[in-house]
Order: sequence, then C-alpha cells, then structure tokens
Amino acid sequence: MAKTHVTTTINGEPVEYLCDASQTMLDVLRDQLGLTGSKEGCGSGDCGACSITLDDRLVCSCLVLAVEAEGKRIETIEGMAHGDQLHPLQKKFVEFAALQCGICTPGFLVASKALLAKNPNPSETEVRFWLAGNLCRCTGYDKIVRAVMEVAAEMRETAR
Repeated sequence: MAKTHVTTTINGEPVEYLCDASQTMLDVLRDQLGLTGSKEGCGSGDCGACSITLDDRLVCSCLVLAVEAEGKRIETIEGMAHGDQLHPLQKKFVEFAALQCGICTPGFLVASKALLAKNPNPSETEVRFWLAGNLCRCTGYDKIVRAVMEVAAEMRETAR
C-alpha cells in the first residue's frame, strides 16, 4: 500500500511523516514520532486519554486519521510545558493530587487547556461538562475539577 506524505505542525514545530491511509493520528504520534504522552485507553473515542488539539479543536487522536493532519496545527501534552517550566495546569494537577496512574492525565490536561482557551471563566458545571469525555478510574473527578477551577481563577487574576 502506498504511503501518504503529510506536512503538519506539532507543538509549534514543522513535522513531516509518511503514513498509511488507515493509520490514526495516535499511532503516528506514538509509533513514528515518539510522542508517547497521548495514551490509547479505548481506541474508540470514549475515554479521552488520547486527546489533542487539531487547529485548536479538542479531538480524540484515535479517531483522527493521520492523513487528515495535512497543513493543520496539532498540540499534544508534550507541547504544554516550556522546557522545565510546567504549564499552570500541570503544576496545579500535581499540587491538588489530581492524578494517580497517569493514563488519563495527559488527556485531562489537554482538554482543560482547550477549555480555558475558549472560556477563561468557566463555572464548575461547565468544567465538568467539558471534561465529561475524559474518563478516570483512579482519582475521581473532584480534584481535577478543583485544579482547573483554581488555574482559571489564577489566570484571570494575572490578566488584570
């Protein structure tokens, strides 16, 4: 089967890869590009562990074909921190113990960042609704929601 050449931007860097027409973005990220932060939890878009943003839209990378990324901007969990400087959401997840095994954490972080980019002042209900596509079996959701709410408040405070 012929491979397709794809040129895209991942975490601000130009990237090129070859892929089969049936390969998912998750498979290319993990297996070809070495970006293993996105996890495969279900392979059917039900758990959110593989969440990325594609042109600022939150998507499950297990449901996106890698060929669809042509000319698009992708952000993964690997692009959240800047060197050793963690994103405020990452810091707050650690501070609030909003993680345990870590399988779901990258997806929650990417989804939370996408939420705050769209809505810097979400209510608790809005946070819970936005994160409803991300499943966790270890922590429960209260610590995650509290961490996101705290970061939203801090970001609003520094914007003043």
